[in-house]
Amino acid sequence: MDSPRQPATDPPTRRLFERGSFLENSRVAAILRAETTGGLLLILGAAAAIVWANTRWSGGYDALRDWRVGPAVLHLDLSLGTWAADGLLAIFFFVAGLELKREFVAGDLRDPRRAALPVVAAVGGMVAPALVYLAWNLGADGALTGWAIPTATDIAFAVAILAVISTHLPAGLRTFLLTLAVVDDLLAITIIAIFYTDRLDLVFLGLALVPVAIFAVLVQRRIWSGWLLVPLALVAWALVHESGVHATVAGVLLGFTVPVVRSDGEAGPGLAEHLEHVVRPISAGFAVPVFAFFAAGVTIGGLSGLVDSLRDPVALGIVAGLVVGKTVGIAGSTWLLATFTRAELDDDLSWMDVIGMAMLAGIGFTVSLLIGELAFGAGSAHDDHVKVAVLVGSLVATTLATVVLRARNRVYRRICELEERDDDADGVPDVYQRDGQGDQQRDGQGGRGPT
Repeated sequence: MDSPRQPATDPPTRRLFERGSFLENSRVAAILRAETTGGLLLILGAAAAIVWANTRWSGGYDALRDWRVGPAVLHLDLSLGTWAADGLLAIFFFVAGLELKREFVAGDLRDPRRAALPVVAAVGGMVAPALVYLAWNLGADGALTGWAIPTATDIAFAVAILAVISTHLPAGLRTFLLTLAVVDDLLAITIIAIFYTDRLDLVFLGLALVPVAIFAVLVQRRIWSGWLLVPLALVAWALVHESGVHATVAGVLLGFTVPVVRSDGEAGPGLAEHLEHVVRPISAGFAVPVFAFFAAGVTIGGLSGLVDSLRDPVALGIVAGLVVGKTVGIAGSTWLLATFTRAELDDDLSWMDVIGMAMLAGIGFTVSLLIGELAFGAGSAHDDHVKVAVLVGSLVATTLATVVLRARNRVYRRICELEERDDDADGVPDVYQRDGQGDQQRDGQGGRGPT
């Protein structure tokens, strides 16, 4: 006699932008708070540079930016502007390397299902702006080298805008924004290393691997002394700089060597999280704002100068790439992912939220300015037009994102109140306990060796 057939059960519907664990969301919220302060300082630094460069004292700004310091015998007699781009941004990319390592080992990117959304969105947000830029510049002689300028997202600037417009993003959207920016940084540094290296000295590049390897051995053995690690990092940076590869690559390489999880089986942060807490304030509060100050200063020349700059196909391609390309690339790739995987948006969210986040990602300030200098050369006519275009494109993206996200802020506020409600006062919001996530340890800590 046949046994009764069991009723078929449909697999659970996959949700996009779903709420993660309490630990993960707490970490993301702490990072975004730090980025908010850094973003506000970045905006102030850029604004100060723009104002100074458009006054009668603009010559003083140029002289300060072009003032050369450093030992000539080591080929490090660089201008302050170059020190900011090559040196200070290495700190920024070191933090990005730590974030990437942590995401791949203990964060959302270790789970292919959760990693798919930010990875696909980041790739779409890189490809579409590049195609838009190329469409504007196919007939422009030599201007195709700037294709990567509108592909970057400035997380600090974007988060600062969220703080200014008082938008309460739900946990799922916050995590998506941060993870998208982390993947975006990885793509950006890969582009810089591959496409914007004019010369390559394999001897110096090989020598650079020696201090990086020693650095890796020390951190894997839990030797955290700054007196050892900082000099090794400086030597690695100098050798990468001399090799012809952009020196910021050294920051990412060093960040990748730092272990994420603890080897002693104890709970608590690993070295990567510890260093991130130490270095992030330096990056967000000093390195990036100072770079913005030296990179954003461009003499616009009033309304006529602004119009002349935006007549350049390079500038038009950048503005269109940041505003249109980023929106279409991120929102479109997310829609394609949902369509082909039959996933649905998380409850209370709509496609308008996805479009708003995609518009916000069109703020491509810091890395866009860096790639612009690498593509056309600092001080060139195209470089000045790049600066104007990045500023205009970022401001337009900011305005559009503000309109969309503010229109949804009532919904966001309601979701955030639910995610913060803690009636039993045990330190864990009730919604995570109902979801069975109150004690979920997604940090991968305990009992594992260095990773």
